[in-house]
Amino acid sequence: MAEEPSDTPETAEEEPIKQRKNGLYPGVSDELAENMKSGWADTELRDLRPVPQAAETAARRAALSARFPGERLVIPAGNLKTRSNDTEYAFRASVEYAYLTGNQTEDGVLVLEPKGEGHEATIYLLPRSDRENGEFWLDGQGELWVGRRHSLTEAEKLYGIPASDVRELAGALREATGPVRVVRGYDAGIEAALTDKVTAERDEELRVFLSEARLVKDEFEIGELQKAVDSTVRGFEDVVKVLDKAEATSERYIEGTFFLRARVEGNDVGYGTIAAAGPHACTLHWVRNDGPVRSGDLLLLDAGVETHTYYTADVTRTLPINGRFSEVQRKIYDAVYEAQEAGIAAVQPGAKYRDFHDAAQRVLAEKLVEWGLVEGPVERVLELGLQRRWTLHGTGHMLGMDVHDCAAARTETYVDGVLEPGMCLTVEPGLYFQADDLTVPEEYRGIGVRIEDDILVTEDGNRNLSAALPRRSDEVEAWMASVKG
Repeated sequence: MAEEPSDTPETAEEEPIKQRKNGLYPGVSDELAENMKSGWADTELRDLRPVPQAAETAARRAALSARFPGERLVIPAGNLKTRSNDTEYAFRASVEYAYLTGNQTEDGVLVLEPKGEGHEATIYLLPRSDRENGEFWLDGQGELWVGRRHSLTEAEKLYGIPASDVRELAGALREATGPVRVVRGYDAGIEAALTDKVTAERDEELRVFLSEARLVKDEFEIGELQKAVDSTVRGFEDVVKVLDKAEATSERYIEGTFFLRARVEGNDVGYGTIAAAGPHACTLHWVRNDGPVRSGDLLLLDAGVETHTYYTADVTRTLPINGRFSEVQRKIYDAVYEAQEAGIAAVQPGAKYRDFHDAAQRVLAEKLVEWGLVEGPVERVLELGLQRRWTLHGTGHMLGMDVHDCAAARTETYVDGVLEPGMCLTVEPGLYFQADDLTVPEEYRGIGVRIEDDILVTEDGNRNLSAALPRRSDEVEAWMASVKG
């Protein structure tokens, strides 16, 4: 990795570009500074078309405008975050900002100014790097270091929103009058500029509205979710093909294999991949992925590709590493499969959101009573939640631009709400018998099974977006054999 730039020409009118303490060059000569200003071709992009979701983002902004008439609304993308010293984490724009604009660049801010009966939207962005003051080659975020960014004119064409220089926004917001709301937690500078104009309660109302707006997906979003799932299916196939290499190394080989598919076909993974072999499958969010992969054990792979528009899949399969379930593994796996079948069947328009969870939990409770692990009757087990020692988590969640989407929605519209066509959720029951659980037979200990699919609520029922990945135990074995060739 090249050293970052260390120096800058200074002028009386401008603050100097930050210098690197231990850079190798002491300064920039006047001749070099002048030389770097000229001799560059015009690279303005003049044939740009709007981003594919431009019509959808416009409709979303219109709905937001209607909900908060007469109020200034400020939605930041966020800023770069330091990973260590002078390196940053890969940037991911706030979901609220990306949902409303389609833009994904750091430091961006969407502002809706009250005008007439509605609002006038402006997207505030960093313009192209300045070539007059040397920013483009001397600043650590200059274009010769991190890549070209769109001009404001280009941004207007792409996103269908008038664009302005974000560096002027904080000052303008300090002088602004009238009611204002901001989405908090992404841009400290913007929040500081509004500190005497906003309240936590009013800002939370804005955040909640934007979360609930995503509960029902439009056609563009459904298409993106299907793309994410299709890439994820291919990622699972990639993993099955290299299980022998994972056995020779560790769970990291599985994580890296899936990541390759996510980066080639999408933007990234939608969340940290869980590549949990053997007893690690009993740790719900096992993301260390540094353990051994052994023939005869199960692999619980929970992973999802995120598309370039930030929509993520979330799929889990529990696979026999050697391609064949043992008798006890199959017994536990088939119980989870039966519970998932019941859960998926309960996903219907008009059904309560909780119904699919209750249906899956009932099946698992019945199995635990049948196996003698907990005393019945089943109604007693469910009333007291005794099955939770081994089922642990809820049976699913909303899915979209966040893997746990719509998390700020009100309880009455989410968990206590009713399913509608266009909602997309996961159904993911599991059974987890910890390696140190003395209340279960020794042969169960260290076995964890979860099966998870992404389910779209339709007008007449549901559609399993991830149905291309086999789920039934015999079909899983046949599929693995086929993939391995």
